[in-house]
Amino acid sequence: MTSGQSVTLLLVLSLVLVVAKALGALLARLGQPSVIGEILAGLLLGPTLLPDAVQRALFPADIHLVLSALGTIGVTLFLFLIGQELTRHPPRRQTGVVLATTAGSIVVPFALACLLAVTVSVPAEGRSLGYTLFLGTAMSVTAFPVLARIVRDRDLLGTPVASISLASAAIGDLLAWSMLAVTVMVASGHTQWRLLLVLPLLALVLGALRPLLARWAGWRARNGRTGEPYAVVLAGVLGCAAATEWLGLHAIFGAFLFGLVMPSGPGGLREPAGRQLGLVTEYLLLPVYFVVAGAQVDLSRIGASGVTEFGAIMLVAVGGKYLGVTAAARWSGLDWRRSAVLATLVNTRGLTELIILTTGLQLGLLDRRQYSLMVLMAVVTTVMAGPVLRALYPPRLIAEDRRRATAAEPVQEPAPVPT
Repeated sequence: MTSGQSVTLLLVLSLVLVVAKALGALLARLGQPSVIGEILAGLLLGPTLLPDAVQRALFPADIHLVLSALGTIGVTLFLFLIGQELTRHPPRRQTGVVLATTAGSIVVPFALACLLAVTVSVPAEGRSLGYTLFLGTAMSVTAFPVLARIVRDRDLLGTPVASISLASAAIGDLLAWSMLAVTVMVASGHTQWRLLLVLPLLALVLGALRPLLARWAGWRARNGRTGEPYAVVLAGVLGCAAATEWLGLHAIFGAFLFGLVMPSGPGGLREPAGRQLGLVTEYLLLPVYFVVAGAQVDLSRIGASGVTEFGAIMLVAVGGKYLGVTAAARWSGLDWRRSAVLATLVNTRGLTELIILTTGLQLGLLDRRQYSLMVLMAVVTTVMAGPVLRALYPPRLIAEDRRRATAAEPVQEPAPVPT
């Protein structure tokens, strides 16, 4: 890289960080998750508003290549953080309603999305099993880190609906990433023989790597080792990510898997790794990822047919979640209001949806028009959570539910995973 290219890259990174964090702070003041502002920053710096000439001047091809690499590292580390965070919220209580809610939040939108996949106008090559599975997965996902942030910001900790939604989203995201992995397997046709090695990799990570990390964490605790184990953690994340990328899956699955096996407790690796890696991921790498993803979004040419298609997408995404979750929660004994609150919480998508959509774009399962509409759906479904919660779940009811909660264990606040 020449000196001029280095100067351009540093200036671009500075611009990206300023715009992303400024919009994130603005949206936070408006009662929205800051990640929405950061995603909007990526869209504002994309072709939706900026002419092609400005785009090429701001992000020349050589600089865009470097930004793409940084964004890939960022989303890989983010999936590692999500993997280790999901293990913090097992369904210890109200297992029945958690499992029913999880099923409703996945099965109904997945089925409706499969119906949409065979009726919506898509490219001929998109009418395939891979496309159908992908659309179902994209519609049924819940953004666990955004949900955790909303629960904390809305002061819902300690209420039954918060506990149920967090546990349901944790299980649902595990299933969603598994479904996406199956979709990638179906969609990739040139490395099928390598996919046979997925099961040996799982056995190696779960059967050997997890106990090895646990023993090392115990040794650190017994010997008073206080140094932060970042080198080992980073090597493990990147190594597992490289393995799943080589197998024909995406690198994010390896990072996610490594996060699931990180030990916690005395001498554990989860908390220090999450704290420090979360900072560099949130403040540098994810804003870059938003810009790279936003460069593929162009809402300026969707036309009337695009508006109709967007309406169908929103109907499936929002209607599927509300129908499935509300019915499941009512069947499990919750009243209508709290069932609707639960459905509102698990309807948030945010960054998790953006990662899945980008994967679909890279696989050729979405064209840029569909990708743009789906990204818009992810933003709208997350933004709508705040106003709907204010209407359905006022502070008086929150305080009442918290007082009536009979949980014996203390409320566990979600860790600061970047959102």
